[in-house]
Amino acid sequence: MSQMYKVFVNDKPIIVTSSLKKENIFPTYIIKNIIVDELIYKLQDENIKGIYLHANDLENDWALFIKKFKIVSAAGGLVLNPKKEVLFIFRSNKWDLPKGIIEKGESIETTAIREVEEECGIYNLKIIQPLLTTYHVYYRNGIKLKETHWFLMSSDYSKELVPQIEEEITEVVFKSDIEIHKALKNTYGNIKLVYDTYKEM
Repeated sequence: MSQMYKVFVNDKPIIVTSSLKKENIFPTYIIKNIIVDELIYKLQDENIKGIYLHANDLENDWALFIKKFKIVSAAGGLVLNPKKEVLFIFRSNKWDLPKGIIEKGESIETTAIREVEEECGIYNLKIIQPLLTTYHVYYRNGIKLKETHWFLMSSDYSKELVPQIEEEITEVVFKSDIEIHKALKNTYGNIKLVYDTYKEM
């Protein structure tokens, strides 16, 4: 069972936890007392780098917290080639991992493979195992919470990779450890979390 959940708002974390031990000097609020709009407004303050929400019953309080949002479910993959390099995409001037929205009637695994194929022009994908689920808040016709299910995948596909230009992806490339270290300086908090989870396995 998880000891915490992280929701990113413009790369600032809202950390939902039942632990009283804090790793950062983020302000702390009782999760049952919060109003989502007020919480997101607080995070616009450049002096606030993140927020802790204290939960007495983590799983129950988390379930109640995410009900305050309209949830958009997505799935994607961290793909390894035979050299153990990781597949990255470049979109909106940031390095990212391929992912996309789950379509009606589609399984999470099917979505993950379809989205990686579509965004990267890669095939022969195999799911090795689930990695984690990440959460981030964005604005599109109101506040949405994107819940992305990530899978560790592999592929031995060796032909040219083709970025999905209509999704504003301009580059698709497998990166070595040194290149990944550099790419992670220009990515999103959730993507660092996915990569860290893979490295800890």
